[in-house]
Amino acid sequence: MTNIPFTLVGNYDNMLKGTDTTTQNYLIKQLPRPTVFLNTKLEVVQVSDSWIEAFGFEGSDVMGVSILSLFPDASKEWLEVLNSCLRGRRGTTGIDRHIDTEKNETWFEWINEPWFDDKENICGIIIQTDDVTQRIKKELEHDKTRILLDTKSEIAGIGSWEFNALHNELSWSAMTKQIHEVPEDYEPSLESAIEFYKEGYSRNTISMIVYKAIETGTSWSEKLQIVTASGKEKWVIAAGKPLYKNGEYIGLIGTIQDVTNISESEIKTRESEKLLRTVVDNLPLNLYIKDLESRKILVNKAECSYMGFTNADQLLGKSDFDLYDRKIAQLSRDEDLYVMNNGASILGKETISVRKDGSVTHFLTSKIPLYDQHNEVYGLMGISLDISDLKQKEAELRDLINVTSQQNKKLINFAHIVSHNLRSHTANFSMLLDFLVSEEDPKEKNRIIHMLTEASDNLLETLDNLNEVVAINTNVNIEKVSVCLNERVKAVEKTLSAYLINHNASIKNEIPEGTRVRVVPAYLDSILMNFLTNAVKYKHPERDPLIRLTARKNKNFLELAIEDNGLGIDLDKYGDKLFGMYKTFHSHKDARGIGLYITKNQIEAMNGKITASSEVGKGTIFKIYFDDKN
Repeated sequence: MTNIPFTLVGNYDNMLKGTDTTTQNYLIKQLPRPTVFLNTKLEVVQVSDSWIEAFGFEGSDVMGVSILSLFPDASKEWLEVLNSCLRGRRGTTGIDRHIDTEKNETWFEWINEPWFDDKENICGIIIQTDDVTQRIKKELEHDKTRILLDTKSEIAGIGSWEFNALHNELSWSAMTKQIHEVPEDYEPSLESAIEFYKEGYSRNTISMIVYKAIETGTSWSEKLQIVTASGKEKWVIAAGKPLYKNGEYIGLIGTIQDVTNISESEIKTRESEKLLRTVVDNLPLNLYIKDLESRKILVNKAECSYMGFTNADQLLGKSDFDLYDRKIAQLSRDEDLYVMNNGASILGKETISVRKDGSVTHFLTSKIPLYDQHNEVYGLMGISLDISDLKQKEAELRDLINVTSQQNKKLINFAHIVSHNLRSHTANFSMLLDFLVSEEDPKEKNRIIHMLTEASDNLLETLDNLNEVVAINTNVNIEKVSVCLNERVKAVEKTLSAYLINHNASIKNEIPEGTRVRVVPAYLDSILMNFLTNAVKYKHPERDPLIRLTARKNKNFLELAIEDNGLGIDLDKYGDKLFGMYKTFHSHKDARGIGLYITKNQIEAMNGKITASSEVGKGTIFKIYFDDKN
């Protein structure tokens, strides 16, 4: 075996000097650094145990085996290095990957040296190896990380920078230069970097926070504006922190991110939101948005005002059960569930809202489901139009139409009556005058003249009656006052006392003491007078007149009942004519058929009403309903 050239074994030459071949071979096998000796045929002639272990050749005889057989996957570059060693090239190195029999990956660094014999002829190659697997993996990870950071930096528009305080040098990454729109060879300084920030707030802010960072060690992250080298304004997130070594400040490090597009979008979004909020708050509608639990999550000013709150925060989070009567709240919740569960809108539904204070509002309400990006309902939008004034006007218009219709009917009826009565009087006058002109007998003429006088009196009475009806129906400014009903009854009874005594009539007044009613006093006296005299006038021939008066509250009316035991009226026959002008139902000589007509007009003029029930031979009950409102 050729002696090992000591000087080529590196640090082991002193250890091997003066030893024989056997000893040298033994010492080589014990070398801690994996080492292999190849002859010119690239066959293994000596190897350390650490090399055998490193490449997993335990139990295998590698002596005399070609290195190419042991490493069939060796790279072409390594083979070229081995050949160059055989030609005398020294100090060649290289890194290769090795996969062992168990598929484990290992990276080795090869140090290749020519092997010389005693006559300085090349007799082979000495190869020493180092396991650099961990180093290679770290380098690969570092490369991956750098590539990933570069990629993310480019995508996110984030640049980095570093300031060396010891040398007063500022370095910018490629992305930082790109953000500032400066050339790649641009060399910034701390002063010039600050000058890029827009004059005013941004420049003052960055100057102060950099100074504060240097003085106090404070990190920063601020959204500011810069003006690039080309004069373009950009929004950036400037962040940084100071660096220290052994407690001493040595510089700054930081990042800068271009957020211009995001900021402009945010500004436009805020402007759109402000515009939308302005529109929503100034709509003459109550607008709100509810979540799935029917809690309000957005309201406009009209809704706040209606609910009696000064700002939206007081109303947000509340449900209808917090704001309304429970019955009304449950109806609203049922509507909400229908809209949200079925995805169906409720449009223009007329609803009545009763708040906890008892106030009532009429609304025209619409409820529309709201969908998220997954097409799932997440709440609803409600729009309510207060139509209380409209409903009141509608009711007033309906009442006016009813009154007008009634007045028209009365007017037509009155016109027929006037036409009929005046025509009858005119015909009677014409006939009597014809008789008077053709009559020669003085006595007969006197009789005709007497008849003309009676006809004239009748005409005057008719005109008086018609005038009274006109006065009642045209007096739109009548004023009702509160009077004691018992006192008015007693006053009328006193006025009719002689008439009542003369007909042996009696009045049974069962009206509770203190009962008051809002009426036109003159109308009330006339009404009482008419009903009391009629009860006596149309008395039953077999019994004395008995008149019974009672009164009770009936909702918004005071009900006055006047009951007599007189002749009674056949309502099946005369019911629809009972309150007509000049309608009589008995053969009484004083019957004129005007009293009930005038009485009914007086009652209706006070916004009241009258009903009658009667049985022939037993008597009649008139019920008058006085409206207690003014």
